[in-house]
Amino acid sequence: MFEVDSSIAPGGLWEQIVELVKKQFTTESDRSKMERYFPLFMSHELKGDTLNIGVAEALQVEWFTTLFKDPLESALHALGHPSAKVVFDIAENAGASAVQKPQPSPAHLLKPSSSSTPSLIGMPSTLPLTENYTFQNFVVGPSNSFAHATAMAVANGPGRTSNNPLFIYGGTGLGKTHLMQSIGHYVLKNNPAASVCYITSETFLNEYINALTNNAMPAFRERYRKVDVLLLDDVQFIADKRQFQEEFFNTFSSLMTYQKQVVMTSDVAPKDLKGCEERLTGRFKQGMVVEIEAPSYETRLAILKFKVKMQSAGRVIPEEILKYIAENIRSHVRALEGAISRVITFIDLNPNIPMTLEIVQHLLKDSIEQEKTIKDLTVEDIMKVVTEFYGVTLSDILSPQRTQTLVTPRQVAMFLSVKLTTRSLVEIGRSFGKTHATVYHGAQTIQKRIDVESDLRKVIENLTSQLGRNPSELSK
Repeated sequence: MFEVDSSIAPGGLWEQIVELVKKQFTTESDRSKMERYFPLFMSHELKGDTLNIGVAEALQVEWFTTLFKDPLESALHALGHPSAKVVFDIAENAGASAVQKPQPSPAHLLKPSSSSTPSLIGMPSTLPLTENYTFQNFVVGPSNSFAHATAMAVANGPGRTSNNPLFIYGGTGLGKTHLMQSIGHYVLKNNPAASVCYITSETFLNEYINALTNNAMPAFRERYRKVDVLLLDDVQFIADKRQFQEEFFNTFSSLMTYQKQVVMTSDVAPKDLKGCEERLTGRFKQGMVVEIEAPSYETRLAILKFKVKMQSAGRVIPEEILKYIAENIRSHVRALEGAISRVITFIDLNPNIPMTLEIVQHLLKDSIEQEKTIKDLTVEDIMKVVTEFYGVTLSDILSPQRTQTLVTPRQVAMFLSVKLTTRSLVEIGRSFGKTHATVYHGAQTIQKRIDVESDLRKVIENLTSQLGRNPSELSK
């Protein structure tokens, strides 16, 4: 909470609210959203403890509530209304917005910049592809080989039914965006005339809101339904935005009808996209769904060697140092890149100091401590808790026996290892003496069972709690 001070210009309650919200929005991104969207408020009125704000569209109700409800309520509380609530709703005169732009609202004191509203004609406002995000710079290993092969197939034949849409999912920093943009680079290299649109879901949503506000939906639809390849990053962002999902479903269906390629990335699989309509997630699953997992030790080492080759200008970094980093930085590719970049920077700044393992341990001390908090749970930890609960031994779990009394605890341990550790399927398989395919099958079997067996779900949630983790992690 903040205090009202003398720097606030005198005026009506709304003007004071706006000034206080400005003070809360300290980042450029937040200020940009405020400048862009506050002028779209068509009305505002404080009735009792409720500040009602009228807007033109149902989607704006959802979007603006998410963005502005909390800061507006904080401002009201600071201005002597401790119980006040903010409610967005469709304004009484919103019907006029279907045929003309709304008149300036009382939010006129915030004037949108000339760049706030993108052009509503021509090609979609595609974001630039990152120069280094190509197939040549993507290090392939067991954890991402299938995703890489599928992406290559899409790049060579965009629009083919079996791989359309392509849905790539996995944790943060594992290379989803890199692989997606590699498709864009490859298509453009081989067909410069192709229309490739790379855009984040948030940017796509902003475009949609601007089109609604400017009565330009036909132009919006034409732009996005005529691209040859649509690359949509972070699709989980559309969750709970019902009206936008309707529009996206129609755009998606149009592209698929004309055999245009759609590629999407997400933190979670389509079945775990909470807040998304079933018909939409169903369409996502009709094509190819691939997962990128945390890289194995061998892949991490290969990534480090590749980064050294690309960045160190011929300098040699001892193999023991690269192995040390690969062994201790496990969470994701970005963490590896950050670690090796720090080492290379140290070499550049201290060319006369020989690089030793002791120096690297000191340089990466904080990073490795953070990694320990992430990977403090091992497959062995999970096996121990599971065997104790089911009354079996570790040798039973690792044996080839397939009696039901052993199959269930073995698959439960595999499922928890996949969900709660950073190990790849290959690494988990080694711990069990099984193949990565067996681990995948076991984890999937338990996932399907807990969706319908409430007793088993409770058992697994209890085991998760015993392991010191939040059961919510099971849905990731």
